[in-house]
Amino acid sequence: MNEQSEKHPIQQKRTVLALAPHPDDLEIGCGGTLAEHAERGDEVHVFIATFGDVGGVAEVRQAEQEAASKILGVKKIHWGGFPDTQLPQRTQDLMDVLERIIAEVKPDMVYVNYDEDTHQDHRTLAQVARSITRYIPNVLYYETPSSMNFEPSIFMDIHDVLSFKIKALEAHASQVEATHVTLNIFEIALATARFRGVQGKLSCAEAFVPVRLRL
Repeated sequence: MNEQSEKHPIQQKRTVLALAPHPDDLEIGCGGTLAEHAERGDEVHVFIATFGDVGGVAEVRQAEQEAASKILGVKKIHWGGFPDTQLPQRTQDLMDVLERIIAEVKPDMVYVNYDEDTHQDHRTLAQVARSITRYIPNVLYYETPSSMNFEPSIFMDIHDVLSFKIKALEAHASQVEATHVTLNIFEIALATARFRGVQGKLSCAEAFVPVRLRL
């Protein structure tokens, strides 16, 4: 091995699993990061616990998630099929499903929404994920608009893949204005990307809180 290759070894391809309670959570929180993984040649899987039918029509939201995942370069969507807003009552079932998916996918990198959150589904998924990823070397929390006390220390530069993130959000057409605030999901995503970019000394970024990170 020459000196140049010793300094800059070929990056090993990762198998990524990103977990979300509802359709569009991933695109908001780490859509750019997933697109960047796909661009690098990593194998990207996503798990969506519910169809988000409390916030829309299940079939519509499922189709939107499938379209968004295709834009981001996701290899496979794993659907949980759990009732929206009722994950706390299905904790053991959720754990069983996720353990089977992890055994199938064998990820070395997992993303999941931050555990401090105003939504009960978000809190439950994060708590279950903390247990079932205990042997996975890299686990990162991403933020959503309902995250609380999120203080990131890891940043992904998404400048080159920001267009993929926006197109993936556009795929969630039924949710664009369903934010309960005066901003739509594009405005929220862009404002967050710029803010986290400033924190990470980048033009735009997605930010993460580490559960575990192997260097």
